[in-house]
Amino acid sequence: MAVRKRRKDPEKRMSLGQHLVELRKRLMIAGAGVLAGTIGGWFISSFVQDRLRAPILVIAKAHHSAASINYSGITSAWDIRLQIALMIGIVISSPLWLFQIFAFLVPGLSGREKKYIFGFFLTAVPLFLVGCAVGWVVLPRLVEVMVGFVPGQDSAIIDAKYYLDFVIKLILASGIAFVLPVFLVLLNFIGILSAKTILKGWRWAVLAITVFTAIATPAADPLSMFLLAAPMVALYFAAWGVASLHDRAVARRADGLSADLARA
Repeated sequence: MAVRKRRKDPEKRMSLGQHLVELRKRLMIAGAGVLAGTIGGWFISSFVQDRLRAPILVIAKAHHSAASINYSGITSAWDIRLQIALMIGIVISSPLWLFQIFAFLVPGLSGREKKYIFGFFLTAVPLFLVGCAVGWVVLPRLVEVMVGFVPGQDSAIIDAKYYLDFVIKLILASGIAFVLPVFLVLLNFIGILSAKTILKGWRWAVLAITVFTAIATPAADPLSMFLLAAPMVALYFAAWGVASLHDRAVARRADGLSADLARA
């Protein structure tokens, strides 16, 4: 009996099981990177904690009022230090876990497009760090505006866990918001998202950006809101522009292939 030869897969497509194994591998590497960054972040967490406390102290001094961060439990101080270390770990390990995300998505790219993967990576990392930096810069102004609503005869006693949760969400959300356009382009290259779809969603994107910046920089400071929203909107339309160029190139290659087949 003749043994059937297995058909070769020229496109080297992975099965669902292989995808899950690859995903687990990438998650473990990313998790190890975040863990290592968290361990390193622990040693500078007290310094970062002082910087996070600074806006409250400035407000108390400027307004001659009582404003302080309150630790409501015995383990609260430990939990806060650990969360700060984790936030530092996520930020400083971002090159590693961002690379793992792109590496996982690489099989979805064609051979011609895989050469752009390092371009995606080298664009995403600076954008994420810039976004985190923007959140850090906006933080003091935001805290000043929010605490400014406390009546002069009252004291602003801020729960430490609530305050830190707010800070972490602001900083990491800003970083992710800045890097999302890179993933839009990557999804376009994979073939999941077309340039037309990106353009159709521009109203929702601008609305989402406006809501985000309104939360990050309240209406009391419209200039800061504009300065934060403008680059995010520009990045969104830049993603559409790159995706549009890619779609046109793909269409030209398809037309050329069709013409060659017709001549043959």
